[in-house]
Amino acid sequence: MAPQPNAGADAEAELPEYAGHYRLESCLGSGGMGVVHLARSTSGMRVAVKVVHASYARDPEFRGRFRQEVAAARRVSGAFTAPVVDADPDGGRPWMATLYIPGPTLSEQVKRNGPMAPDQLRRLMAGLAEALRDIHRVGVVHRDLKPSNVLLAEDGPKVIDFGISRPKDSELRTETGKLIGTPPFMAPEQFRRPREVGPAADVFALGSLMVHAATGRGPFDSDSPYVVAYQVVHDEPDLTGVPETLAPLVLRCLAKEPGDRPTPDELMRELRSAAAAYDTQVFIPAQRVQPAQEEAGVVAPQASGAPGAREDPAVGEAPAESAPGRRRADPPARWSVRRLGWRTGLVAGVVSLAVLGGLASVQVFGGADAARKAPAGRSAPGGFGVWEAAPASRGGGMPQCSYAARVLLCARPGVVFALDPADGGTLWRHEVEETTRSEPPVVSGGLVQPSLDRTGTLEALDPATGRQVWQEDVPEYDGVRAAGDTLLLTRSDGTVTGVDSASGDVEWSHRIPRQAVPYFSSFAQDPWAYAVSAVGDGNRTRVTAVDPATGDVRWDAELAGALTPVGAADGSVYLVAGGAVYGDVKAVVRYTPGTGDVRRVRLPVPVAQAEAGVHGDTVYLMGAGGSLVAVDMSAGKQRWRLETGVSRGSAPASDGRHVYVTAPDGRLLGVDARAGRLLGQTRPRLGAESDRVPPALPRPVPAGGHVYAGAPDGTVFGVAGLDPADW
Repeated sequence: MAPQPNAGADAEAELPEYAGHYRLESCLGSGGMGVVHLARSTSGMRVAVKVVHASYARDPEFRGRFRQEVAAARRVSGAFTAPVVDADPDGGRPWMATLYIPGPTLSEQVKRNGPMAPDQLRRLMAGLAEALRDIHRVGVVHRDLKPSNVLLAEDGPKVIDFGISRPKDSELRTETGKLIGTPPFMAPEQFRRPREVGPAADVFALGSLMVHAATGRGPFDSDSPYVVAYQVVHDEPDLTGVPETLAPLVLRCLAKEPGDRPTPDELMRELRSAAAAYDTQVFIPAQRVQPAQEEAGVVAPQASGAPGAREDPAVGEAPAESAPGRRRADPPARWSVRRLGWRTGLVAGVVSLAVLGGLASVQVFGGADAARKAPAGRSAPGGFGVWEAAPASRGGGMPQCSYAARVLLCARPGVVFALDPADGGTLWRHEVEETTRSEPPVVSGGLVQPSLDRTGTLEALDPATGRQVWQEDVPEYDGVRAAGDTLLLTRSDGTVTGVDSASGDVEWSHRIPRQAVPYFSSFAQDPWAYAVSAVGDGNRTRVTAVDPATGDVRWDAELAGALTPVGAADGSVYLVAGGAVYGDVKAVVRYTPGTGDVRRVRLPVPVAQAEAGVHGDTVYLMGAGGSLVAVDMSAGKQRWRLETGVSRGSAPASDGRHVYVTAPDGRLLGVDARAGRLLGQTRPRLGAESDRVPPALPRPVPAGGHVYAGAPDGTVFGVAGLDPADW
């Protein structure tokens, strides 16, 4: 929606120069309830601010509805909506500020360019089905889904304006005889039983909206809203002009009875087969500025290493030497993936991009000590390659992988296995308890620790062969963490036991001073394990660094905020400060124990349920709703924020040049680490249960100039990390 000179239906609604701390610059649009302005925060961030007309500000019922709109918008995931930045529903002139998303509304798009093509319609329907799924999951019914409330952003459609939405648990009721909505996009029950409107009404509106996008008119078309209302309740929809491939699905959405309509999940399943080919791809502009030479060059890891979760090389640890005996092969084959997405002001066509590939032969396992399998792809110089393999013959879930001892160590429920990073060949496999995996195997004490994301009997494996080196039945414990060459076992009474990772022997056992029940964090190339606990009313956090070899405290500090460690580098520890709602991250903290220096960077917009990764002095946050944020601790500011369009993402990993994130559908996204631009992505790799949300998304693994990732279909794949645009 392009900014316009200030002119609206009610000019007095535009009189304020500021709404809170946001300076109003121009009018984005106006309606009967208020005016939406383009505005800027004190820091210069662009936001869209909705300011209510003065006449409605004096109406107690409307104020109640506006409070409800603010609450609903805050509850909904930011992947498919404009996230709420700030609001004052109780002010003299109520207002709400959301992140500004450039792009036309669907109404403007159709009016300007006419009906959409079939492929574009399928992408639109898939995106809106995902949006409704997330909206309904948090208990909100939109009730006014229409073309003017759908923004076509670069990364897909966004649903806006929750002005008449209602949470299922809301006590606010529609007045008798008062219909709220837009007749051409209202469901029959909104006319017949307005107090009983549920999520199915939004699905009906989606059907009407799709007819509009396909034809430029609605399924019930008349100049009279009363005639339209009658048609909605009694007549069959007119689907003339809707593509045959979509018409049956649209017709189901327009069923008269709510129970006969598909759910958003059912819509996504129906659309899945075609969507897997191109529709689910986040849009990447066809033309982009070539990165500067220093960005394109290989950035060597810092001496301190790349901190990440356990041994997981979250930020590009690559050995300088090549693995001996690795076979070399011809350069990888090239193949194409079609991508479809939105451009500002227009819908982009299908963009064909060459992607480095090397389609894998599917492998299955033999005996427990399976011999070396045939290569699954093509290798590249240096012992790292581009390939795709399906190394697990059974079980579900996305493979969780790490890189250590010159191999990829991966896990799925019931099995741990090692892959050759050069070609994806299976080196060995080892059966374990069939439970959901949330973390990959790690190497500690020179041995593979296969199952530290569950409690029970401990064992360690030879990284070269997968054979068991030791197994120990240890006293009951509630948490375990690998730190250096030690396994730290925490019991519910607060006792911590240090077990030698190389032998399985108990080295020490005692409590940690001033930590009641310490559960530890540890990071690659950092010597200490970190325990945190709330102090007082929870507004301060005690951080304790422990030597894992002895259990001795190396330093102890009390810091402001509810903090969680997320990384360590160059003698500093990086922590995120959470909020009271859903664990939103509101600030990033760097603490340097050698000097006592504390640097705190507050985020302009909190990141919901953030996963974090650290590279050098930059902290990357991936939030629920698709926000990817880079925080430069040296500069003391947020460097950039990118709305990726994915519903959620893995913890981010970086090699200094790029940031990598895994999406729920198996895509690997590559982002410019300096500018925050989405450069490329792999194709989706959907599994048999792709309508279910994976419990844990695997962090990508940068190693040797390549990136390795797991997908819902059980495959592990590797791509060249030099330029994600070539994926």
